Amino acid sequence: MHDAIPIPYLRETMLFLAVAGLLIPLLQRLRFNQIFGFLIAGALLGPLGLASLAHEQPWLQWVTFPSHEGFAALGELGVMFLMFTIGLEMSLQRLVSLRRWVFGVGTGQLLVSAAAIGLLARAAGATTVASIVIGFSLAFSSTAVVMQLLTRRREVGTPLGRASFSVLLLQDLAVAPVLVLAIVLGADVEPLTATGLALVKGLAAVVLIYLIGNLVIRPLFRQLSLPGQPDSLMALTVVFTLAIAVATQLAGLSLALGALLAGVLLSETEFRHEIELTLAPFRGLLLGLFFFSVGMGFDVRALVTEPMLLPAAVAGLFVLKAIVLAPMLRLAGLERGAAVEGGLLLGQAGEFGFVVLAAAIAAQTIDADAGRFAMWVIGLSLVATPLVARIGQALRVAIDRRWWSGSLAAADSATPGGHVVIAGFGRVGRMLAEMFDRESTPYVAIDADPRVVAAQRDAGRPAHFGDASRPELLRRLGLENAVALVVTIDEAAPALRIVNAIRSEFPQLPIFARAVDEKHARQLSAAGAEAVIPETLESTLRLGALVMTRAGVAEADVDRLVREERDRRIAGETVDAINAAR
Repeated sequence: MHDAIPIPYLRETMLFLAVAGLLIPLLQRLRFNQIFGFLIAGALLGPLGLASLAHEQPWLQWVTFPSHEGFAALGELGVMFLMFTIGLEMSLQRLVSLRRWVFGVGTGQLLVSAAAIGLLARAAGATTVASIVIGFSLAFSSTAVVMQLLTRRREVGTPLGRASFSVLLLQDLAVAPVLVLAIVLGADVEPLTATGLALVKGLAAVVLIYLIGNLVIRPLFRQLSLPGQPDSLMALTVVFTLAIAVATQLAGLSLALGALLAGVLLSETEFRHEIELTLAPFRGLLLGLFFFSVGMGFDVRALVTEPMLLPAAVAGLFVLKAIVLAPMLRLAGLERGAAVEGGLLLGQAGEFGFVVLAAAIAAQTIDADAGRFAMWVIGLSLVATPLVARIGQALRVAIDRRWWSGSLAAADSATPGGHVVIAGFGRVGRMLAEMFDRESTPYVAIDADPRVVAAQRDAGRPAHFGDASRPELLRRLGLENAVALVVTIDEAAPALRIVNAIRSEFPQLPIFARAVDEKHARQLSAAGAEAVIPETLESTLRLGALVMTRAGVAEADVDRLVREERDRRIAGETVDAINAAR
């Protein structure tokens, strides 16, 4: 009998899954920051935590991670997923619509904050190179925490929400060059030369994105993605991401940077939203892998040995970044109170800082102790963010009471209303789109056939690939702010499934549907469609109206007869409609 081949990192994998299975529900129930929860868990169970006591208490070796190296490969998966999701959120359309905020306020905040933090690090004794890395690492803010707070407060669409999103979007764009810089600065060359090398490699990466995106990615996904087969899309995404990651590693960069580039490539395709939803169930677990791995490098004794320095550093970080950002937000057009609140809301350090610091430590760009201290500052600032955000809200109220102005609020309320979501982009859906185009009515379409979506996107229409019966997917297309949903699918069962799913999630949303026949129309009406148009019935009624008019029947009588016949055939008896829907 052949010897069994051992599965690498099996113990570490099983132990992490057990910890995550207990930790994630607990953190959600306690409404505790999940990022910091995994960091603390990694620190407690890692080689600098309880694992260091395993020689005194042997049982601890079964529930701890004595070696960071044994978990490093798993942590790499987590950081790749994090960087991929960052890239997937990037969009040329978003950049164009928010370009003044992104490239104005966002760029200014990042550069000025990094310079100020770097100067303080240099004054504290860090080297010039380490000061640059630490400055940029702490200049980032947390996209996950800030957007979660804004969503919970329903302020994503407010001027403050849009401004915050713009600053975070610029930081997303800056991750790649900063990550390259952190790695290259560790090389044995002069800082100026290293910076030049980083820019050259960054430019080469952009060229690679352009070439692959135009020549390979979109045609590949269009040919191999199958309608109703999310597993094939998932497999394609994983293979493509790993291929790009390996290519960047062979080029002397990192796997994480390759995952970011893969996400950027896919962000401009019609498959973006479907990929986001396919990966959503794994998001918490894979991000937990990364933050748990980072936490394993933390020395929990620092909380005891530095009881004043760490809190002071966190408080100073919030104050410094608020001083930098608040005037920029005010100059860009926000009210005084909103500008101060925005400065504090974005005053924490972000998860991207962990990525940059981990890469810099691995490349020996910065001292490991200095890097771990900066990581503690990032982690503690994430925990402090909800409290600081509440302080920011209180300050905004106080400031607005003294310097109130209604001009911006009035301008924001005048923003144009919603759009129409078209579910099914076949013959009828495209006819509607042409009508909407002529009248400049905004719309977005979704279809489960990648070939249809590809053809329409090539024609310049806003079409996306996915299953329209998934409310979470339609949310990403802005269904919550839409004026109506139009279901144009010519198959009875899928159309009915869409109406049932959407009506349960959005009870007030107007739904208009195309029906195959009268029975289908009754089912859709019973499911909650506001108006239903059966194709065969309408063509028959139209033909009958023409004949009766030609035969001399008065136009008013023809209209009345057509209306009564339509109502009788579509509405029918209430009980019949309900039974048909079942």
